[in-house]
Amino acid sequence: MSDRIRVLHHDGLSFDVLDEGPEDGTPVVLLHGFPERSSTWRDVVPRLHAAGLRTYALDQRGYSPGARPRGRRSYRMHHLAGDVAALIEQIGQPVHLVGHDWGAAVGWAVAGRFGDRVLTYTALSVPHPAAFARAMKNPSQRRRSRYMAVFNIPVLPELAARKPGGQFDQAMRKGGMTADEVARFRREIVEYGALRHALGWYRALPVTRPGSTDFHVRVPTTLVWSDRDIAIGREGVDGTARWVDGPYELVVLEGVSHWIPTQAADACADAILARVRG
Repeated sequence: MSDRIRVLHHDGLSFDVLDEGPEDGTPVVLLHGFPERSSTWRDVVPRLHAAGLRTYALDQRGYSPGARPRGRRSYRMHHLAGDVAALIEQIGQPVHLVGHDWGAAVGWAVAGRFGDRVLTYTALSVPHPAAFARAMKNPSQRRRSRYMAVFNIPVLPELAARKPGGQFDQAMRKGGMTADEVARFRREIVEYGALRHALGWYRALPVTRPGSTDFHVRVPTTLVWSDRDIAIGREGVDGTARWVDGPYELVVLEGVSHWIPTQAADACADAILARVRG
């Protein structure tokens, strides 16, 4: 009988889990970002499976149909990190952790709060949250992050996303997504009914407790950043090392946009495997 995990039940919610790879493989938990789901890892996981790793790609809070609570407070970071900790508990052993974009932010929190359950951490695109918060004092990073304020306007982003090819789609293209990736966004997020709930992650930021990002990570960690990322500048990336007390490596991908798992899948897999093996 297979012991695959298809659904995670936690906090009164039901999360979809894509459990793949050799059943006896060392577990790797994969956390997607905004506005994507577990399919963002589709070109990365074959390399991980070939290396003997078993992957668990979680459709996170707001994305899984059974895990869409109302109210922005339900999307605060301690809830998001708690969901991942619950998945690791169900897996039953420490895991290698990987996160992209918002998934990387959650991964930092999990590695910091639940370090005894994390073997290694690979963050894609997003630096340590304390380093990012300090980078936000720089006008350059604030300009890159203006979209966060727009996402906090009630209803407006959802209205902008209604029309295929409209303002939201155009913004995704400007941010580096391909036409196929925008089509996947429409299919897997907009038409799936996830967008309003996914935006709850941004709308929870104003009710985040000050200073909650100032934690150190003690597990072996890699940060992968791409130099054509229009959302994340170099300052927060360079400031991350001071918040990691364990072995740390920065990998810079040249000529790659923000969407590392889909547009640089081999480089992404290389970085994950190097950290796992290290």
